[in-house]
Formats: sequence, C-alpha cells, structure tokens
Amino acid sequence: MPILMYHSVATAPNDATRALSVAPEAFSEQMALLGDRGFTPVSTAELGTSWRTGRPLPARPVLVTFDDGYEGVHRHSLPVLAKHGFAATLFVSTGWLRGAYDTGGALDTMLDWKQVRDIADAGIEIGGHSHTHPQLDTLDDHELRFELARCFEIVAGELGAVPVSFAYPYGYSSRRVRRVVRETGFAQALAVGNGLARRTQGPYALRRVTVRRSTGIEEFERLVEGRAIARNFARDRALTKGYAMVRRARQVRKAVRSRV
Repeated sequence: MPILMYHSVATAPNDATRALSVAPEAFSEQMALLGDRGFTPVSTAELGTSWRTGRPLPARPVLVTFDDGYEGVHRHSLPVLAKHGFAATLFVSTGWLRGAYDTGGALDTMLDWKQVRDIADAGIEIGGHSHTHPQLDTLDDHELRFELARCFEIVAGELGAVPVSFAYPYGYSSRRVRRVVRETGFAQALAVGNGLARRTQGPYALRRVTVRRSTGIEEFERLVEGRAIARNFARDRALTKGYAMVRRARQVRKAVRSRV
C-alpha cells in the first residue's frame, strides 16, 4: 500500500522547506483524487494493528503522514482531511514545536501544543519524530535513548495518551536504532525508501513515498497507484546509496576514535 510523506503545507514556504512543501491547493486536489479513486486513508496505528493481527484493512488503503509539525498542517491540511473524513498521522519533533519544550532549530513556523491537541481531537494520530530531529543512527546510546524517551514522554504528557507510531528523522535508521525505538514503546515506525509499504519490510522499516512541491497531480496519481515509483525516484535512490556509504565510513571513523 502507498504511505504518503508530507512535510510543510504552505502558501509561501521559506527556502529551507520549499522543496518538501506542498501548496494548499495541491494538497486539496490530491486528497480529492484519493476520494475519487476510492482510496480509504487509515492511520499508522491502524495499519500496524492490521498487519500484526490479520484484521482486514478497508479496500484500497492509503496512509497520509506529516513529518516535523509545521503550522500549515493545522491551518491548511486539517480542514481538507475533515472535509473528506480522512484519517492521517502527524509525527512531531517535540523540541521544534512552539512552547515550553522548544529547543530551537525548527526550519519554519511550527505548531504549538494547543494546535496539536486540536489535531488529535479531530481524530488524527499523533506519533513521535524524536525531540530535536537529529540523524539518530549517528548518536551514541545515551543520546539516542534521550531523543526517543523525551519525545515519547512529552507527547504522552501533552495528549494524555502514549504515542504508538514513530517516523525516523531524515528516514535514517539502523538495527540498533530500530531496537531502541521498539524498547521505548513504539509499536511501528516509518522510514522513507520511496516505495510501497509491504508486510515483509517489518513493522519498524515501512517505506513511504515523498510528496514534494514539484509533484503534479498526474505524478501523484501514478505514485498512489504504485506505478513508475522506481523511475520517479531513481535519482533519489542513487544519492541515498552514495550518502549511505559516506555515513558508514564516518561512523566507522567515529567508533575507532572513541576506542583510542
């Protein structure tokens, strides 16, 4: 099934978020297409429960997700989702949201916790996306556990319910990261991968498809129908593989230095 990854939904995004932002009109058109084509959006928690228990999903399921916690999710996306009666999941970086826990570093205007509660009250699942949005696989064990536990604790405290789903910042994870995500209490986690999600990927490495500002409605239709995904993201995958090699080399050097 397709899992769609959105970030900012904004009329005038800044330079830092522009490429991964979506115009409000485009988001509305995309959600209308899902409805017209007979797709039924589900939450990440519903998908995880279904794939663990065998409980059937609705016909033509799709998962709509938002990363980071940009203010436009409340301003622009929530009314559209409500209009169609669509489920979705918002993954928040708790240290980026406006309020008592703000650590700085956010790329654009973020949600505050009242808005997050509004979104949750509308039936949108709230998941974790770390505390300060680091590359989790580059952290030592203490830093990694702090990022996950702090995010988990803040979401649970603010909403009165523990988060059960997680999305890796930048899509980066490792066997160690996935293990600690599970130990923290998250039941499933999403990566990127730009491919359809399948049971065989396991509950802690489900792939998503990136929706960008440049994603036209015809391309969007091909993505949700599972057509030509590999061709559309060939350059992204090549860059990801190359960067993965660089990252592994850096991590090996870091490990060697720590033993010296």
